Amino acid sequence: MDFPKISEATRLERLSPAKGRLRMVLDTDTYNEIDDQFAVVHALLSPERLKVEALYAAPFFNKRSNGPADGMEKSYEELLRLLDRLNVESDGYVFRGSTGYLQDYESPYRSAAALDLVERAMQSEDEVLYVVAIGAITNVASAILIEPEIINRIVVVWLGGHALHWPHTREFNLMQDVLSARLIFDCGVPLVHIPCNGVTTHLRTTVSEIEQYVQNQGEIGRYLAETFKGYHDDHFAWSKEVWDVVAIAYLINESWAPSNLIHSPILTDQVTWSLDQSRHLIRSAYYLHRDPIFRDLFTKLEAWANGQITIQR
Repeated sequence: MDFPKISEATRLERLSPAKGRLRMVLDTDTYNEIDDQFAVVHALLSPERLKVEALYAAPFFNKRSNGPADGMEKSYEELLRLLDRLNVESDGYVFRGSTGYLQDYESPYRSAAALDLVERAMQSEDEVLYVVAIGAITNVASAILIEPEIINRIVVVWLGGHALHWPHTREFNLMQDVLSARLIFDCGVPLVHIPCNGVTTHLRTTVSEIEQYVQNQGEIGRYLAETFKGYHDDHFAWSKEVWDVVAIAYLINESWAPSNLIHSPILTDQVTWSLDQSRHLIRSAYYLHRDPIFRDLFTKLEAWANGQITIQR
């Protein structure tokens, strides 16, 4: 399939650190794990930097769902639970996404999420829309296939796949929908890649830290703490990565997740990375600074509990 061409100068400009308040939407398989919930809350509690215009439920299929459609519906319901605990109205704000994974480039899922993304991206020629994805990237790939012109209006920040030096990239978000992942790396959309193993796995926390800094921060703090502690029965010498938060943290302060410009890798049929120096450039995170990310999140949770942050839809 042919996609609109973006000049390398424009792409590099889009991939440079942005200033001011950013328009963004968040695409999330929220019920799949326990880290999406933290990422959603972090985004909503950062109105000084992020204008979260919509939340999209992404599909997933594992032991917590009966299939991608069920996973998407459970993610949609989890988003409603989070907003309820944050006292945020969900009508016209949360959108159901794909009920399956991409089978070919001729049959995108015309979900409410994909259609809303197209509409928002096409609203403005001057103000870029940041599309933050922390699950299988089916909704975003479908939107690009529905209206390829949005490539010129968006920047995708995707947490999926592993670091380029990893022996394979069979990571959950990527493996669920390899065809959509391949489209994101091939189509030329300005892309910030947030790898999992080798990068975001460093963002770990413990039950004691969650109990001290999260649990007592209002209803949303209690919910996040219960979700975190319920993930594992044995908490002795146990820590848990909450890697989805890194995609949000990068937009709040790019220095927290240092990155390089690299040539977009090729996603092979063996689900490994292959490199071609003639391909277009993307930005890829290679490290993260754990402490300032958690400091920002914990500080904002406390400020929210004390009525010092107002969530702006």
